[in-house]
This record gives sequence, C-alpha cells and structure tokens, in this order.
Amino acid sequence: METQVAPGRPYPLGSTVTSKGVNFSVYSRHATLIELLLFDHVDAAEPSRLIILDPSKHRTHDFWHAFLPGIGVGQVYAFRAHGPHEPERGLRFDAAKLLFDPYGLAMGIPAAYSRLKASQPGDTTAIAPRSIVFDPTAYDWEDDAPPRRPLSQTVIYEMHVRGFTANPNSGIPEPRRGTFAGLVEKIPYLQDLGVTAVELLPVMQFDAQDAKPGLQNYWGYSTLSFFAPHVAFSVSRNPLAAIDEFRDMVKALHRAGIEVILDVVYNHTAEGNESGPTLCYRGLDNTAYYILERDKQKYANFTGCGNTINASHSVVRRMVLDSLRYWVQHMHVDGFRFDLAAIFSRDHKGRVDRNQAIIWDIENDPVLAHVKVIAEPWDAAGLNQVGQFGGGKWKEWNDRFRDDVRRFVRGDGGAVRGLASRILGSPDLYEKELRDAEQSINFVTCHDGFTLHDLYSYDSKHNEANGEDGKDGSDNNLSWNCGVEGPTDDPEIRRLRLRLCKNAMAVLMLSLGTPMMLMGDEVLRTQQGNNNAYCHDSELSWFDWSLLQINREMHEFVRRLIKLRLSGRLEAGPREQSLAERLRKARIRWHSTKLRHPDWSDHSRCVAMTFTTVERAQAFHLIFNGSEHDLDFEIPRPPKAQRAWLRLVDTSAEAGEEVKMLEEAPAVEKGVYHAKARSVIMLWGRVSPDEELLEGDG
Repeated sequence: METQVAPGRPYPLGSTVTSKGVNFSVYSRHATLIELLLFDHVDAAEPSRLIILDPSKHRTHDFWHAFLPGIGVGQVYAFRAHGPHEPERGLRFDAAKLLFDPYGLAMGIPAAYSRLKASQPGDTTAIAPRSIVFDPTAYDWEDDAPPRRPLSQTVIYEMHVRGFTANPNSGIPEPRRGTFAGLVEKIPYLQDLGVTAVELLPVMQFDAQDAKPGLQNYWGYSTLSFFAPHVAFSVSRNPLAAIDEFRDMVKALHRAGIEVILDVVYNHTAEGNESGPTLCYRGLDNTAYYILERDKQKYANFTGCGNTINASHSVVRRMVLDSLRYWVQHMHVDGFRFDLAAIFSRDHKGRVDRNQAIIWDIENDPVLAHVKVIAEPWDAAGLNQVGQFGGGKWKEWNDRFRDDVRRFVRGDGGAVRGLASRILGSPDLYEKELRDAEQSINFVTCHDGFTLHDLYSYDSKHNEANGEDGKDGSDNNLSWNCGVEGPTDDPEIRRLRLRLCKNAMAVLMLSLGTPMMLMGDEVLRTQQGNNNAYCHDSELSWFDWSLLQINREMHEFVRRLIKLRLSGRLEAGPREQSLAERLRKARIRWHSTKLRHPDWSDHSRCVAMTFTTVERAQAFHLIFNGSEHDLDFEIPRPPKAQRAWLRLVDTSAEAGEEVKMLEEAPAVEKGVYHAKARSVIMLWGRVSPDEELLEGDG
C-alpha cells in the first residue's frame, strides 16, 4: 500500500532527507503540471510510482513540492513537466521528456542513455539521466581542515582526474585507475613536485557523449548537474559512492597540504542549442535558465557550446550560489576557477554589464569568504575582461601573460616590453585598482591549447583526429617548431626545444603573480600537435608516466624551480600589500647588455632588471636573453653585505645545475655575466635598507 503524499514545503530546493521521508522541491514558473516519478533503480525503463503534483496543494508561487514518507537515501527519481510548447515565446515544455532535478546531489546515467535519441522527439523515460536522493551530512570528515594557503605561497597544477592515472603505465591497478582514488595514490608525486593546489578539470556530472560520433567529451565542459560528482571517476561507478570517494580524495589532499580548486562551468549546460536534448533546464523553465535570441526560438551562443546560462535571473543566480556553497560546505573544496566567467557580465539579453549581481554575490558571500575565486575573464563571443573582472576577491587567468611570454620565448622582436610588464605582475592591468600582486593567475599553457612540449615542436595545430576538418582549436598559438614540424632525432633541435621549455617555465615561476602549470608539462607530455584534445579519452590526453624517466632533466628542473619559488626567497614584499604598493616601494632599474640602457625597440630581444625589496632586504638581478646569440651583460656591483652576487637560476647551465637553492648557489665573481643564447638568469643578493645598488655603477 502506497503511503500518503503530503504537500511538503518549497524550501530547500532538491530532495531533502528527514527521519520520516524525503521532501522534494523544484522551480518552474510556466509549468501547468509537474509529475514526480520514482524508479526502483537507475536502469529502470519505467517508474515504479508516479505522483502528480496538484497545483492547489503542491505549488507555492513558482515552486512545486511534495513530501513522501517512507523513502530515503538511494531513491531514484525524476520529473516530467507539462506546459505550453510555444518556441516563439521561448517555452519548450514536453511531457514526454524525463527531467533530472537541477539540485540533485547524485545522478544516475542509465546504460541505455543515448544523447542522440534524447535529442529526438518521443518519450525519454527509459533512457534519460535521473537523480538520486542523498544525505550529504552523513560523512566523517575527521579532522579535515582547509590548508588556506595564501596565493603568494601557491603553485597551481591544472589537471584532469581521469587523465592523471588512466594510463596503464601509471602503476595504478584497475579499477582505481583514472579515478578519485587513483589520484590519491599519486599524492606523493604531487608533494615531491612541490605544487600546493590542484585545479581539477570539471568533476561535476557531465555528458561524456557530447562529442562527434566515435569520440567522447573527455574534458567535461558539458555539465549535466551542478551538484553531483561525475560517476565515471569513482571506482565502483556508483553515484552515491562517487560522492564519498570525492570527499576521500579532498581529505587526503588536505592532509598532504594540497588545496583543491574546481574548474566549474556555470556558463552553459549539456542541453546545447534548440536541436539538443531536453534533459532538465529547458524542460522545466527555458526562459529562466537560458539567454534566448530575440525571436525566442534560438539560444544565444556566447559560449560556443550551443547555449548560454541566464545568470542574471534570480533563480539561476540562486542555483549557482547554492552549488558553490554546497561544494564548499559539504565537499570541502578550497576554490573555483570559473570557465568563461565573462558570461556572468551579460544580462538576460546578452548585453554587457560589469556590475551584474551574481559577480558581487560571489564576491561577498560569507560561505565563500575563504575560498579562492578565479575567473577565466572572457567568453567565446569576443568579450575579454582581463584586468577588470569583479572585485578584489576575484583573481584572473591572464592571457596577456601567456601570449607575451610565448612571444618572447620564441624570439619575437618587440616582445621585451610586454615581458617586462608580465614579470612584474602585469601592472598595466592591475596597478590602477590596487589589486593584489597575486591578482594575475600566470600561465603559459593550460588544457586548452598546446602542451609546453608541443609549443616548441609544432608551428601549426594537428587536430585531424577531432573530426572537425581542422576548424577547431586556436590558430594563434605563438608556437615555434624550431625548424622541424613534430618529432625529430636532431640533437641540436632537441636541445633547443628543451631550453625553450625551461625558459618558459622559469619566467612563469620567477614572475610576480600566481603561477599555474599544466599537468605533464614537467615531463614534457605531448599531444602530438593537437591543441584541442577535449574529445580524446586516450593516451593522447593522459599523463604518460614513462616520461618521468625519459625527461627526468626537465622534471628535476621544474621541481627545483617550485622549491625555490616557495622557499620565501622570491617574495617581493609583505603579502598584505597591493601590487601598486610593492612596485612603488621597490627599486627597479631596467637594463639591456649595458646597465641603465634598456632597449625597448622592436629589434630588441633581451632585457635585464634589478629589483630591490626593502622589507625583505634582498635584491634580484634578472637577465632575459631571448636572442639566438650569446651576450655579455653588465651587472651591478654586488650588495655591500656580500662579496658577490649568488646565481640561483640559469636555464643554460648543465643538467642539474640550472636551479640552485641559496645555500648552494655559486658566486658570480665578475662584473659581466655571459648569458648563453636563449636563456633566463636570476642573481640574488642581500641588501641593507639604505643601499642603492646602482649608485656609482657604469
């Protein structure tokens, strides 16, 4: 005998477990009727129970709700929404479509799921994703505490959960290979490398079928649920177990002192454009969740993925904030990187407004007060807000850093002026608004584009395997193949490529700002010239653990660079100072091969800098020789407290000698430093507060 359905309550949204049953609540302003369907298991083709929500009992304003006694954790459920199908008004109700819960904490993907079939007319009850009731409070976090590292002591490692250990040569046995648990087993590797935070490509449940036939959506930028972790990243492939396996991973990383930052995709969903499948949001309230074109029948596509989330709508804004709070409070994550965050600056018509409420809601939310918030401050429609996104809490991926460093490292003329700004934390972007010195998230490579190895092995992208006739992926890579496209046995070219990779990594780690490196760059992982490998869940995208031995020279170089950066020797002032304050108090002098005579012309390919920090009582002299010639650089007299400068970095030195800690650094006895072609050098000295290094010099 079925138990009586009670009216329930509109808050909280989603499914909420109590000692007596479960409360369900879902938003839909324009629906005329909502059905709640219960299933015996994830693969059930038909519901075991159907509850029709009577608007007179189960609707409060725009929220539909019901309380079902006698059910609990593990109950599989979904909705169907009745209402007008009037695309010309933006309404796309279809009672034949099964809809998962936007607030569902766990998601089941039936074995019969087919994105293609779900995109076609007809009943999807047997094949559509559905939600599962879960109680997030029933987990023992033990003594877990977020590391809360300051950005000045942070090195971010952007990585893919599956790709990190999916390769058979990872040494991780099945079924843990390619999972949250597999990542846990490789934490000692991350500790030894020295990174302090992992930035995980999307781990929220995504549609792996959102790709060309025969391929998979590997990266995960096709979100289904903003609350549920991706089931395929769990050992058991069980939706409920996936939640605790994710939390086990977070707890283990925290114990190792490593923070967890999630790459989150609140700019579009897996439903795609008007030809895509109806899985949830468009079936519940299309006009609320998406920005529509003027004719209401098509979707605004500022994301390049078919649709754009309407973040200016109060209900959508609430969902995003609730999702963020959930991942902080119940999953203990330490930060978020917002994919195509410039979408948050667009209103319901797609117009740009920097003061959209959601940006400031995230900025000021008390639950998010201690987490790192990073914007990718552009979208796919040409809006780029680098240097002007949000308030002080928001940090930014800095594509200007990426491009200027790439230009310099490959030897472009006229690149030194851009490089000079980037190594000082991009004051041209962040100095005016008193932003932190770590405002800029500096990177040379990321998941989107060439790996570091490929950046100096290919002039052009090689994306033939993506099935898009080479139309996908950027054509502006600022790369250089060093004379041969792709692999080569030529020892001179191989040495040159390695030097360029070291130079790029050295600039990244020696610059003001927060460095982020790409998984595998430390061992020169290659994607064979593919700069858009989003659709390849294969060895093309996975970490190749054999490279740890093959390219051990590069690995050791990166490991020591990170150690040097985090040693405290490279801090350019108190953490509480803004970038403008640090630079104003610092003594900065620019040079070329001659002291005090910088060459900013388009012909110049080298620059040097002396940087003195009063508070830290230390000085740095950096030399960037981007030319193809060895050059002699005049260097200032050493600080009075020292007999000579100490050489901490020289990318042209023999293997194992390129990076030195202070206690082992060799002295530079002469007043001229011989910088090899295409090299980066850093010298260090201790100074007294009243000392002027260049006084009386040449």
